[in-house]
Amino acid sequence: MITVQTTIQECKLITIPKIEDPRGNLSVIEKDTNFFEAKRVYYLYDVPSGAKRGGHAHIEQYELLVALSGSFDVIIDDGEQKQTITLNRPDKGLYITKGIWRELENFSAGSVCLVLASDVFEEEDYIREYDRFLSFKDISS
Repeated sequence: MITVQTTIQECKLITIPKIEDPRGNLSVIEKDTNFFEAKRVYYLYDVPSGAKRGGHAHIEQYELLVALSGSFDVIIDDGEQKQTITLNRPDKGLYITKGIWRELENFSAGSVCLVLASDVFEEEDYIREYDRFLSFKDISS
């Protein structure tokens, strides 16, 4: 199995440009301005209280997560270190590089998580078992 030595330090909280206006703010994510060109966009909403999402890593795919509404926590894990980042502003996004385990939890009522992904959905790109993730990272469990 191929191993990937990415770390959580490669994941970045980024500021999304915001145009302020008395009529309401507007934020823009344009092609190639946030580390990668998005080939897929999806969003999570109506997440029940106490539910968790994510629970996987990607072999090649990169993602940008944005809390369009409400808040939630993202736990990123490189197999050796973990960090929890709270997303709660639509002008902040979390860039997650490949080879990083992610879990999403503590969704507030009415929260919406926007995800921009660097590639289309391919099941083969997902690592859904944590022990397999540690093997992928070449870390003994």
